[in-house]
Formats: sequence, structure tokens, C-alpha cells
Amino acid sequence: MDNYIVGRNAVKEALRSGRSIQRIMVSEDKVKTGLADIVGLAKSQGIEVRPTPIKQMNKYDLEVPHQGVIALVSAVQFKELGEVLQETNHEVPLLILTDGVEDPHNMGAIIRTAECVGATAVLIPKRHNAPINATVAKTSAGAIEQIPLVQVGNVAQTIKQLQKQGFWVMGAHMEGDRTLYEADMTIPTVIVIGNEGKGISRVVKEACDFLVTIPMYGNLNSLNASVAAAVLMYEAVRQRQAK
Repeated sequence: MDNYIVGRNAVKEALRSGRSIQRIMVSEDKVKTGLADIVGLAKSQGIEVRPTPIKQMNKYDLEVPHQGVIALVSAVQFKELGEVLQETNHEVPLLILTDGVEDPHNMGAIIRTAECVGATAVLIPKRHNAPINATVAKTSAGAIEQIPLVQVGNVAQTIKQLQKQGFWVMGAHMEGDRTLYEADMTIPTVIVIGNEGKGISRVVKEACDFLVTIPMYGNLNSLNASVAAAVLMYEAVRQRQAK
């Protein structure tokens, strides 16, 4: 189901962004009611809207509720890193780089937060990472259509490339050498988010300029990957607005 987008927000954002959509299946009982706005937007773009029995829609192997709407789309279009950096109007770019984030819900949530804070782009490894599928699209609430996504090969090499271009690369780690409040994020910054269980890989950890930790004041010692990413991103925003 990698070429499907499901859910009201995700499909609506795909339509608004100009994503190539082949057709949209809409639950028969919602064509003129709950999904009328999506139907109208699709028809205005010449996209086929196919009223479909809900039982038939439920047969699709989806990991998330479809909310009565499923769009058949082209594969997500990744941007080139050089193109993104050249086109950005951000005076101080903020990049989010994932390193082995395997849960599609975490991946979607990270992309959603990155879009909400106005990050420059999200960098995603080709391998050992959650694919950009229907689950990621829905969890991101359509953010995959709004923020540049860059597919990268070797994460450590990508970090070295960015360092040469003036970026400081900070990895999120439970045993970081400084807290997020001590890290300067008012400069061109890359935030690296690691695997849900293993964290950042050893090679990537060594490639980072420094590691940051989020202080814990309860009995648990770590946050969910997407929550940790959100905390770090909003700290970057706070620092930049206070400057």
C-alpha cells in the first residue's frame, strides 16, 4: 500500500500540494456529506472520484484507519539536498536527519513536527528506515506534502558533507555531553534522531559534532523518538526567536 494515501487530512494536503493522484476512492455514504470538500477539490483538478462500498475499502491492507477516503498516488518525490539548500530562504537552516527510525508512526510524527516548526527539510536514509508509506503520510497529517524530504545514502557521509557546508551536527543521545539547553542551535543545525531502541548508530555518533541529552526528572530515562525530536526542534525555535 505504499502508493496510497489515506485519511482526510493527508488526502486533502496531497490535493492542495499538487501531488500526482490517479484516483480517489470515497465511501459511498460520504460523497455528498463528510467528504464533500475533498470530492469538490478533486473534481476541480480533473481527478477521478470513485464512490466505493465501505466493505470494499476495508479490504485494503492498511495499518491506519482510512476515514472513508483512499487516494491512489504516485511515489513520493524526494528532493536533492543541494537543491533544497540552494532554494531555501532560511537564513539559518534547520535540518532533521533520521538514523534508523523504523516505526512509521514515529516517522510521520517527526515529519509533522518538522513542518510545524518550519524546518528546512527532513533527511531520510534509503535503507534501515521506515519507508514513506500510507501510515507515514496519515500520521504526518499531510506534512509530507509540505516540507522537502531528502533521501540520502550513507548517513555518516551525509553528515560530513553538511559539516563542510557549515552545519553543526548534534545527535540526540541519553548520554550526551551536554543538555539541549547548553547546545547552540542558533547556527545552521542538523538534529539527528536515532532508532527507537538502539539510538544513533556508533558510526553516526562518532560523526556528530556533539551529542545532546534531554534531562529526565521522573523515573523513566528516555522519551519516544518522535517526542524527543519534537522537544529538540522546539528548543531550536525557542533559541532562535530569543536571539
